[in-house]
Amino acid sequence: MAHRTTLEEERTTKAPKPAKKPVVAGADKTAGNLERERIFDAFRRWGYLEATLDPLGLLEPLKQQELEALTGETVEEARRIYCGTIGADFMHLAEPERRRWIAERLEAPAGEVHQHKILERLIRADLFEQVLQARYLGTKRFSLEGVTALIPLLDSLLDTAGERGAESSIMAMSHRGRLNVMVHAACKTPHEVVSGFEDVDPRSVLGAGDVKYHVGATGTYVTSTGKKIGIHLVSNPSHLEAVDPVAVGRARAKQTRYGLRGAYIERSREVLNKIVPIVMHGDAAFAGQGIWAEVLNFADLMAYTVGGTIHVIVNNLIGFTTQPGQEHSSRFASDLAKRQSVPIFHVNAEDPDAVVRIGKLAAEYRATFGSDVVVDLIGYRRHGHSEVDDPTITQPLMYERIKNHPPLWKIYAERTGTDATPAADAVRKEYEEEQTKARALKKIPHLRKLPDYWTPYVHGRYKQEYEVDTGLTREKLAEIADGLVRLPEGFHVHPKIAKLLEQRSEMGHGKRAVDYGFGELLAFGSLVLEGTPIRLTGQDSQRGTFNQRHAVLIDTVTEHNYLTLSHLSPLQAFCEIHNSSLSEAGCLGFEYGFSRDYPEALVLWEAQFGDFANGAQVIIDQFISAGEDKWNLPAGIVMLLPHGYEGQGPEHSSARLERFMQLAAEDNMQICQPSTAAQYFHMLRRQARRPWRKPLIVFTPKSMLRHPDASSTIEEFTRPRFLTLVRDQEVQDAKRILIASGKVGHELRAERRRRKDTSTAIFFLDQLYPLPRTEISAAIAEHPNAREIVWVQEEPGNMGAFGYVFPRLERLANASGLRIRSVKRSASASPATGSAKAHELEQKTLLALAFTTTTGD
Repeated sequence: MAHRTTLEEERTTKAPKPAKKPVVAGADKTAGNLERERIFDAFRRWGYLEATLDPLGLLEPLKQQELEALTGETVEEARRIYCGTIGADFMHLAEPERRRWIAERLEAPAGEVHQHKILERLIRADLFEQVLQARYLGTKRFSLEGVTALIPLLDSLLDTAGERGAESSIMAMSHRGRLNVMVHAACKTPHEVVSGFEDVDPRSVLGAGDVKYHVGATGTYVTSTGKKIGIHLVSNPSHLEAVDPVAVGRARAKQTRYGLRGAYIERSREVLNKIVPIVMHGDAAFAGQGIWAEVLNFADLMAYTVGGTIHVIVNNLIGFTTQPGQEHSSRFASDLAKRQSVPIFHVNAEDPDAVVRIGKLAAEYRATFGSDVVVDLIGYRRHGHSEVDDPTITQPLMYERIKNHPPLWKIYAERTGTDATPAADAVRKEYEEEQTKARALKKIPHLRKLPDYWTPYVHGRYKQEYEVDTGLTREKLAEIADGLVRLPEGFHVHPKIAKLLEQRSEMGHGKRAVDYGFGELLAFGSLVLEGTPIRLTGQDSQRGTFNQRHAVLIDTVTEHNYLTLSHLSPLQAFCEIHNSSLSEAGCLGFEYGFSRDYPEALVLWEAQFGDFANGAQVIIDQFISAGEDKWNLPAGIVMLLPHGYEGQGPEHSSARLERFMQLAAEDNMQICQPSTAAQYFHMLRRQARRPWRKPLIVFTPKSMLRHPDASSTIEEFTRPRFLTLVRDQEVQDAKRILIASGKVGHELRAERRRRKDTSTAIFFLDQLYPLPRTEISAAIAEHPNAREIVWVQEEPGNMGAFGYVFPRLERLANASGLRIRSVKRSASASPATGSAKAHELEQKTLLALAFTTTTGD
């Protein structure tokens, strides 16, 4: 009988050396080696399709004619390498050096595998789940059983990343196995994690908090060589892949903190390797959810690259009750990744030695080439989608096999000749004691800690004490303006841009009114000089959709870019302005993530048109509006959403203001529509300079960007602060008060001038949330003879700010003894008409009704 080692004994194994020297393309050209190369090339291309990857045997190898026709000793050698429990799909890579690198390592000896450590981790992963199942029977936990090899895989990834300089890893995953990863990778104590089942202190999270398998965790992982790696497991909602761009954005922010800059990415391999993003996916979500494809496209874009993300598909060959043939059209859920130069390593989850080997290979590949890499870990799901489901109803044959299938640690112990029962008993007892500790807790433990760079900032409810001055002296504004129009010697500027720069110089020196575009640049310039970094991305944001920004200038001879904001002073903070890919959900999620780990920066995402934010609704709903309430995670992301009714049709009129107003509660965000360039300037500076970190949703103009009515004198930039409500300085002692927000307010003032009306005051509500009740009441009190208040908006009655603002104005009006009514378009299923002439008729009627005396609504 073979000797059976105990778990405490050191045990490593080495794969047998191949009979022949590994084949390297371009080596000896003898006939024998050419034939050997031909055979190996065929297996490199197609071997993964014949690999044995499914522990249950349901995914049968797909025989390939090109391989079946080959015979001989070399064929058997190639088959052992490429058709075993590893299926390497890499010959689609366009770069020959990458293909060669992978082939050399797969065809070389596998190296040492520390089987005692692997077995110990498998025991811990499986027993953690089994003890939970026994204690909390029928409670959802989304067990990892069937793919517990994920834990030694993460060990291998982190060990190797540590060897290549990693100091931190940003991890993201959905619910399956999340609690297990918290304990074994984020290194939280089991009783802290298990406390979610005990639901201690429910009064502390009334109306807030999240379920245990959505929350994030921070901790320190210690590699096998003693190196410490900070782990941040990102909080994630049930929208499974929504976390992907958030995690990658957070990784980019952390890399930026180490000195990464967009223009120097190719020289920053060391920085990129310090922060390693690892994103874990389910097979159904990987194949089916489009946001992941958006994120994959970021891989080599200068604005978004993180030097490669390691993707792990925790593949149980089923999605809830849906079979693979109903989930994806390709053989593997991972095939979407083949659209780019990304290698995919399929591996049988019940060959832990192969899993660990692939983990090392994937981490080394990422560190060497700065590329994404996919590990497709194929196992099964021992229970239903959750532990309250009965999977035998929909997959009776699969679960007949699973019923008698032993857990992986027992299979591996048998395979390695190890008596693991004593170790398993000890681990079980340890976890049962941890459960006892969890039951004794009186307060919810904190599984995550905000990084130290969040210390200067606050969140929660708004306080007046958070306000700061935002004005600048004329001298300082002129100095900034001079820097913004200064070009390097020999730069060939377009004639139209030369004229624009001349006009901007005049604006900065008070000789011309300042428009929106330059007001924004003055805000950015002032902030970088004060030490606040700027990051702005969006579709065509370098120039601006409406030709208004021109922050990045193009040399007409060389097409080289020049960002004047990056050249104001040697001591300034960095400024990045990038054109984004044609994506909303992925790009906004990325910038939200960036803002989470760079709170001292002003991070902005701009929609090409405001309604394009529709495509990012999951990020808005789950992270931006609710992230603080669910997970106590603040963020300062700014969204710039062009908005205004100008006859451009249903898709280019409304930024869907009503959706943001509906999401507004508990001071979770700020919603503003600045009426002038100076207001926009002060609002941006306020967002960056005050310590209160909240998302800022800005409804920006289109036709008003250069309109004289929305432009500002240079003196307006010297006033102390942003005005949440802009009062009327033209009319005293009004009989009627119109309150509006955005472009329609300017149109109302123009209509008043046309009518020569001197009895109507018009207020601009530039901050819609939090609603400035005190300022509104004070402004109303300045007109003691006013008889009515009219809320005016150009959006339909079921859209815009009406549903939120009007009831609150009504209470203020009633307190002052005033009538109140509203003027708006009729409720509509579509935001706006597609006819320019119809728009004009509607707008004229709207303006006329605003000035009509009536007691109705």
